[in-house]
Amino acid sequence: MTLAVQRTFDELGAPLFNVPFCVLDLETTGGSPADCEITEIGAVIYQGGDLVSTFQTLVNPGSEIPPFITILTGITQAMVIEAPRIEEALPTFLEFIGDAVIVGHNVRFDLSFLNAAALRLGYGKLPNRSVDTAALARRLIRNEVRNLKLQTLAAYFRSPTTPNHRALEDARATAHVLHSLLERAGGLGVTALEDLLQLPTARGSTHYQKIRLADDLPRRPGVYFFKDRHDAVFYVGKAKNLRTRVRSYFYGDTRRTIANMLRELEEVDYLVCETELEAEITELRLIHAHRPRYNRRSKPPKSSHWVKLTDERFPRLSIVRTVKENGLLYLGPFRSRRGAEMVVNALWDATPIRRCAGRPGGRAGACAPAQLGVALCPCDGSLEERRYAEVVELLRNGVDQNPALLLEPLEARMNEHSAAQRFEEAGWLRDRHRSLARAINRRHAWRALAEAGVMMLEDDNGEGAMIEQGRLVSAWSAVQRPLVPAPAQPATPPPEVPPSVGDAEEAHLVWQWLQRPGLRLLDASGSLALPARRVVEL
Repeated sequence: MTLAVQRTFDELGAPLFNVPFCVLDLETTGGSPADCEITEIGAVIYQGGDLVSTFQTLVNPGSEIPPFITILTGITQAMVIEAPRIEEALPTFLEFIGDAVIVGHNVRFDLSFLNAAALRLGYGKLPNRSVDTAALARRLIRNEVRNLKLQTLAAYFRSPTTPNHRALEDARATAHVLHSLLERAGGLGVTALEDLLQLPTARGSTHYQKIRLADDLPRRPGVYFFKDRHDAVFYVGKAKNLRTRVRSYFYGDTRRTIANMLRELEEVDYLVCETELEAEITELRLIHAHRPRYNRRSKPPKSSHWVKLTDERFPRLSIVRTVKENGLLYLGPFRSRRGAEMVVNALWDATPIRRCAGRPGGRAGACAPAQLGVALCPCDGSLEERRYAEVVELLRNGVDQNPALLLEPLEARMNEHSAAQRFEEAGWLRDRHRSLARAINRRHAWRALAEAGVMMLEDDNGEGAMIEQGRLVSAWSAVQRPLVPAPAQPATPPPEVPPSVGDAEEAHLVWQWLQRPGLRLLDASGSLALPARRVVEL
C-alpha cells in the first residue's frame, strides 16, 4: 500500500466543509512510544459535518498491560490476547485515514505512537496535516472553561458521547468538540484549512480583531498594501496567496515592527497578479513609487552611484551619480556610495589601475600608490601611455569578456592572507570579490536582456511573460494567456547600464526568473545569449 501524499497548496485553500477530518484516539500501555505500545485505535471521518466512516480495533501490544492502564481504560489482557498486532492493524488504518486531516485532543501524543509504528514498519512518517482540539480550545474558549481536558470540553459543548478512555468513544467526543470549535472559529473568519492550521498560533493581542481586514482578500498571487487612518500606504508586500499572507501577520510573530504595523493598520488594499514574477516586480515598482516607511530594506536610495572609467589620457576609476551616453565603461548602479567604493577597491586590488587624480607630470616624484608598487600612476610624467593602455584593456576585458582576469588575482591574494593567518585582510578581499563578481554578473545580465529586445517566454505550467529590455511588459497564467502580436524591435537602443536602482533590481528579478527550469522562449525580436563565462561569487 502507499501512504497518502501531502495535500497541495490549492487544496489547503479549500473551504473547511470540503476537507475530510479523521478524528482519532489511541489507548496505549504508557506515555512514551519508545517503550510502550498501542492497545486500541478508534477513529471517525467527517466531511461537511457528516459522518463518512468509522474505524475501531483493539491491538495486541505484545506485552503485559500495566494494572493502572487497565483501571483507567478498562482494557484487560484477556481482551487483547486475540486482537491483531500493530503490524496487521496499521496498514488498514493508514488506508482508512487516506489524505484526511488528522484531528485529536493533544494530537501529538497520538501521532507520536502512530509515527513510531509507521517508521518501524517501513511506511515512513504520516504526511497528513493535523489539528489539535486542545490547542484550538486554548485559543478560542480558554476563559470560558476551567480546564482544557476532553471531558470538560465535551461537557461544555454538550457532546452526546461522554469520553471514557476508550478510543472510539473519545474520538466521537473529540469530533463533537471539533465541530463546536469550528463554529467559534468561523466568527473570526476561519473558513479554509490553512486558516485553521494557523489559528492556534495566533497572538492574543489587542490587534487580533483586525484579522477581519483580510476576509475579502483572494487566494491568488498579488501585492498587498497596508494603509493607516490617513489612507497613506506604509507597507507594501507580495504574496503567492494574498489572503493567507496577510492573515499570517496575526499568527505568532512577536517582532516589534509587526506589532507597530498592526497598531497602525486601518485598511488592506491589494492588486491581483497573474504570476509570482508579476507580483515581485509590481511590489518593487510600488515600493519605489510610494517609498513606504516600513519597507526599509527595499526602499529606493535617495541617489544611485556608478563606478566609471574616466575619459582621460590615463583613465582612472571614479564614483559618479549620473550616467551619460558617452561610450565609457560603467558598473552599477549601486544602492550606496559604500557599495561602489567596495567595487573600486576590488578593481584596485586586481589591477594596477591609476589611483591618483593629479595632472600627469604635475609632481616631482611618484605618488604613494606608485611608490608602493600597487598602481601605475602618471603623476611624475614617467609612465608611457602604451604601457598604461594595457592595464586599461585588462580591466575592460575583465569586466566585459573574461571576469577571471579580475577575480582570480583577488582570490589568490585572499588565499595567501588566509594561509598566513591574516584572516581579517582575507575577509576584506572576500567581500570585495563578492561585490565585484555581483556587479559584473548583473552587468552581463543587463546586456543579455537588452540585446534580446522584446521576448515572450512561458514555463511548463503555462505561466509566461513579455519582457522588453529587462522590464516586464505583461504576464499571463495558463487560463489568462493573451493574444499578443509578434515582438517588434524596441524603437530606442538600450542604455549601457541600468539608468536607476529600480531598473537594475527589476532586471535582476527577470534574470533570476529566466534561470527557472522548464522555461522556453516563444519569440524574441533579438537574440538571447548567456554570458560565455559564468561568474562565481565566493
